[in-house]
Amino acid sequence: MATEIKTIGVLTSGGDAPGMNAAIRAVVRTAIMRGYSVKGIRHGYNGLLTGDIIDMNLRSVSEIIHRGGTILYTARCLEFKTLEGQQRAAQACRDNGIDALVVIGGDGSFRGCKDMAAQGIPCVGLPGTIDNDIACSDYTIGYDTAMNTAVEMIDKLRDTTQSHDRCSVVEVMGRNAGYIALNTGIAVGALVTLIPEVPYDLERDVIAKMKATQKTGKQHFIIIIAEGVGHAQDLANEIQSRTGIDSRATVLGHVQRGGSPTLRDRVTASRMGYHAVELLRKGIYNRVVATKAESIVDYDISVALSMYKTIDTTLLDIGSTISI
Repeated sequence: MATEIKTIGVLTSGGDAPGMNAAIRAVVRTAIMRGYSVKGIRHGYNGLLTGDIIDMNLRSVSEIIHRGGTILYTARCLEFKTLEGQQRAAQACRDNGIDALVVIGGDGSFRGCKDMAAQGIPCVGLPGTIDNDIACSDYTIGYDTAMNTAVEMIDKLRDTTQSHDRCSVVEVMGRNAGYIALNTGIAVGALVTLIPEVPYDLERDVIAKMKATQKTGKQHFIIIIAEGVGHAQDLANEIQSRTGIDSRATVLGHVQRGGSPTLRDRVTASRMGYHAVELLRKGIYNRVVATKAESIVDYDISVALSMYKTIDTTLLDIGSTISI
């Protein structure tokens, strides 16, 4: 028999991503318009353990769709990784009258959903991470904004790189996934893009290509490196040592997480938040909402966590071919 849901809790977990607020807004307003009460859980799963829970209404989410970050805040919670912590979190839901959870975050957040489901709390997960590394979803909330931020910063950097005939090595986010680097590299015309999924040889893939490009008359270079590949400064030092070209490192860092979300992130987040509440309304629990060929779909949490996402290496060849 399906659990009768009267109150929905919503939280954000893991790294923040632009568009999370749009997702929160969609969950809150859809739920209220469907007759549910909504509680916001602040600071992720940690908020369940500390009782950092607030009542939300239609005006709680006014003027947030354009804001980056998350009004509910986020945090990592080591205690929640334990069975005792999960049991305490589930009991906190029951004590606060929360009948179901909508969780916005990445794979770690979805594992938390699965753990809460095992404790009897119905859950729906929404993929919010700038890395776009959720296997079940073609696209994740925050990805487009992060890439546009990176492109904007690198376009500014290009001006000084060209003025001084330098090589700029730019480190973008992506510890285990090269999606930001790959697409940003094409968008800014980077000579070389290095990602965690594809091993590289420094002499063959970087130095030799720089020297070949110099022969065509080009004297300034942009190299994009995902943080999971290595440190930009180490690569810049090595390039300067081997080529004599003045090489500077720039680490974009957490600036990529912030800023006003793009139209794509606002719309995708809104569609996903609406879909999450509709699933709960239909008695469909323990799912991860995702995009597939521009459609909003959903998967069983266990199935979603077992899926594997591959990188489109054709994009590497495109970037390499047209950046010479």
